Amino acid sequence: MSGYTRDDGEGGMGAGHPESSLAAHEATLGYERRPVVSGLSVQIPPGSFTVIVGPNGCGKSTLLRAFARLLPPTEGRIVLDGRSLREYRPREAARRIGLLPQDSAAPDGITVAELVLRGRYPYQGLFQQRSEQDERAVVEAMEATGVVEFADRFVDELSGGQRQRVWVAMALAQQTRVLLLDEPTTFLDIAHQIELLDLFARLHREGRTLVVVLHDLNHAARYASHLVVMKDGVIVAEGPPKRIVTAEMVEQVFGLPCIVIDDPLTGTPLVIPRSRSHGSRGSD
Repeated sequence: MSGYTRDDGEGGMGAGHPESSLAAHEATLGYERRPVVSGLSVQIPPGSFTVIVGPNGCGKSTLLRAFARLLPPTEGRIVLDGRSLREYRPREAARRIGLLPQDSAAPDGITVAELVLRGRYPYQGLFQQRSEQDERAVVEAMEATGVVEFADRFVDELSGGQRQRVWVAMALAQQTRVLLLDEPTTFLDIAHQIELLDLFARLHREGRTLVVVLHDLNHAARYASHLVVMKDGVIVAEGPPKRIVTAEMVEQVFGLPCIVIDDPLTGTPLVIPRSRSHGSRGSD
């Protein structure tokens, strides 16, 4: 397994991660002078599993990129633990915030263990060899995501679901307080989607703050402790899914007529679309 051995010492993946505060204050964000989000303010509850939802192009991923320090606001501030994110040095920020972007491409000929080790870059000097702490973090990350058996395999040999778990492992190896995930279930089949979401729920229970962009509103309602709903660069609603996921909100934001019932398994909101072509069938 590329020299990686299990270390049963104290200090696991969830240990020593105090809750972290992340917020946007009157932030204007965009690309090439074209604002996507203007004057947006939002507070991510510390220790929450926050999910951001909304139609395509509404600014979800743009906001996540700003939280990840990849897109500085042209106006306003992104704040982490009371300090502007601009004040953090890159490695200092990378020890606090981890990101799994939408499109992740592994270099050719890299093994799973080697890719996960790249998550340790904030802790390594230019010529520093990997430490025992690095090895322990890599093993714990691979165990948490169930990819230990693939450690010596090339990443490009794995299935889509397996590769996505490897990328999550790399993000976990950073051992950050906050984990940002941009559409992590896209292109995965339903079984792998639920597998990943269950993993994120476990990480949340272990004390991490998660901020996740999802397209599936029912998945968001089931897993989120805090939901942020966006449309046209504006936050339309935020709060517990049970309170804000209503048929009126879904139609207003997504243009989708529906009914909302309690999920029979979880009690969380379950959105059932009304078919436009068959909406009146059986109503006589």
